[in-house]
Amino acid sequence: MARPQSAAEFDKKKIVAENRRARFDFAIDEVFEAGIALQGTEVKSLRFGEGTIAESYAEVKGHEVWLVNSNIPEFSHGNRHNHEPKRPRKLLLSGREINKMHAAVARQGMTLVPLSIYFNSRGRAKVELAIAKGKKAHDKRESIKERDWKRDKQRLMKDRG
Repeated sequence: MARPQSAAEFDKKKIVAENRRARFDFAIDEVFEAGIALQGTEVKSLRFGEGTIAESYAEVKGHEVWLVNSNIPEFSHGNRHNHEPKRPRKLLLSGREINKMHAAVARQGMTLVPLSIYFNSRGRAKVELAIAKGKKAHDKRESIKERDWKRDKQRLMKDRG
């Protein structure tokens, strides 16, 4: 049985879509790598670098996890078998991971937030999914102060040395 990987250890080869506001709006608790069940034209659209997950989220239904409200536009050269752009897509996770997510969402009021969609070294489309808790306004202000201080600190260190 493989040990769980941290977010930095996922083998990301080509990032297609990234949810940049997620780390600002949410306090990230735990990160998972999930496969995603796609149709052929969806894969082709993603390979062209199209797709957004800015307003998307994941939800647990029964013993399955679904990515909701993600937008993968129709493939330009697709025919009548093209896909629906905003359809819910099934995420492929182990039973233990699904149970962990279900418990966090049900008991602790957490949210499942997709952080990025990427292709790994084997060419498989993956979703980086996080269990997160929404930040309050004062937490966001604190994040902004911290980010500004780091930037100023870097600037001071650069000027001195």
